Amino acid sequence: MLSGQLLRVVSTDSGSTHDFQAFAKQTGNELVEQQTAGADFIHVLKRR
Repeated sequence: MLSGQLLRVVSTDSGSTHDFQAFAKQTGNELVEQQTAGADFIHVLKRR
């Protein structure tokens, strides 16, 4: 991925919310959005 590009990840694991928060903090990538849609957990990250 190039700097500034967005990655949208859909997961069914409720623990992914915390996991992606930790991932963003550790890597310096921006966690743009997190939401729940039914049984799905949606995460949007922006590449640093």
